[in-house]
Amino acid sequence: MSSPSSRAPRHPARWAWPVGLAVTAAFLAWALHGVDLHEVVAGARRANPWLVLGSAAVATLTFPVRTLRWRVLLRDVDGRRFPVRPLWDATAIGFMANNLLPARAGEFARAWVAGRQLPTRFSTALASIGVERVFDGLVMLTLMAVAIAAPSFPSQATIGGTSLSHIAALAAGLLGAFLGLALVIVHRPAPWLTLLDRVSGAVLPDRIAARTRSTAEGLLAGLAVLKSPGRFAAVVGWSLVLWLVNAAAFALCFRAFGLPVPAEGALLLQGLIGFGVAIPAAPGFWGVFEGATRLTLQLYGIEPGAALAYAFVFHIAGFIPITLLGLEALSRAHLHLRDLRSAAATEPTA
Repeated sequence: MSSPSSRAPRHPARWAWPVGLAVTAAFLAWALHGVDLHEVVAGARRANPWLVLGSAAVATLTFPVRTLRWRVLLRDVDGRRFPVRPLWDATAIGFMANNLLPARAGEFARAWVAGRQLPTRFSTALASIGVERVFDGLVMLTLMAVAIAAPSFPSQATIGGTSLSHIAALAAGLLGAFLGLALVIVHRPAPWLTLLDRVSGAVLPDRIAARTRSTAEGLLAGLAVLKSPGRFAAVVGWSLVLWLVNAAAFALCFRAFGLPVPAEGALLLQGLIGFGVAIPAAPGFWGVFEGATRLTLQLYGIEPGAALAYAFVFHIAGFIPITLLGLEALSRAHLHLRDLRSAAATEPTA
């Protein structure tokens, strides 16, 4: 476990804020193009507040589910599970940091907090989060395929002139290839570590080469779940629960706004948002979230003003709870936001 006095590194790349703000501004400009803001405000006011609160509560349930899934993925050196509480704290702090800090710093902050509170390496915790993202991508794509195959889906729907089914197939292929490579490496790590040693030894100073080897070993530990069929199945199961609960939150909010969007439309919406927020926008993914929502709901015949009213209300309603929960966990851990600002540059600890 890292010492309580260990500090997060100093500062994220200086480009994070200007690039993130520029991306957010561009997506917001596109999302709001040709939209009457009075129509957006009027649409937001017409929403059923109780159903909006209900959808926010359901969306917030996904974070405990994420914690339980992470408990399956991340183990100590003897393969034992970690306690739930520190994993919850790291999860809440990480997603809060994504809402308040640029460049998806929350992913690194989450791994750093886990390494600070548990006997695990930063690199191992970060690798387990990377594995999560692969499972998230594959499950979201599967659920998107369900939405695309449903009779309610507009058969001619395209994005940028390319059919959604082709885009989903390409993304599935890339994620599947990554998962396949990870499976090969985790089952036969020795040749890959030997290759890494040769390359890093030839081009890097000894100190950095040794650190690279240590980081690689931590990453392999984070990928260990791929070697256990039972744990693998458990992660798939929790991932399905996670994204079905999340889709239920989107679908409940459809009802709050009286939108004639079928429930399976929520599967498509969350998938496009989920992949969209990988773009390095400003903290909280503002702009990208709204743009993806407008794009998706327009496929189902929803006017841009109504789509954006839905997007802004759902986004705000989901933003607040996890941000407050993360700040509370940060306080209990005796940490401050300034300790997390540079988590993206955190060095792995033993």
